[in-house]
Amino acid sequence: MKSVCVFLGANPGNSEIYAESAHNLGQELARRGITTVYGGSNMGLMGILAESALSAGGKVVGVIPDSLVQKEVAHNGLSELHVVDSMHERKARMADLSDGFIAMPGGIGTMEEFFEVFTWGQLGFHQKPCGLLDIGGYYSKLMSFLDQAVDEGFLKRPHKEMVVTGSTPKEILDAFSGYAPPSVSKWTEKDSPRTRQ
Repeated sequence: MKSVCVFLGANPGNSEIYAESAHNLGQELARRGITTVYGGSNMGLMGILAESALSAGGKVVGVIPDSLVQKEVAHNGLSELHVVDSMHERKARMADLSDGFIAMPGGIGTMEEFFEVFTWGQLGFHQKPCGLLDIGGYYSKLMSFLDQAVDEGFLKRPHKEMVVTGSTPKEILDAFSGYAPPSVSKWTEKDSPRTRQ
């Protein structure tokens, strides 16, 4: 694995454990020689992640829409900074540049980015691992929701289990190294698009 995209908050959060974890993830990615790909901001956890990876000698690639550059939130000390026209292009570029995806704690933007790549994996558009760095139980209720989606018939158990979880950067990156995507369709035979035609 040569590069990992990290989705995370542009705010620092209310607990110091989030900043500490962003720092540790940046250090661990750099230690393993893995390029950090992220949203290109110098704010909050995003800035901490980038600075940590850079200070450890790692390569950091940011992707940011021009509208946010104009608001002076772009990190100007990265290995590479890709300025794009839209949020859609930002997400597509980050996906193209990455061999896997990790969501750290963050807000609705982090959730939207993670669930998009998770959906792409479910549909078979890519076979890259998608992980949640579950700091302090931040994602425990989200995982419970996914279990409920399985129980209610809206998500298959093998697709739910595509989501790699870990409480430390080492744990989640070690799990990525052994990741194998499920060989199951999103649809069952009875409700596949072909049978509904």
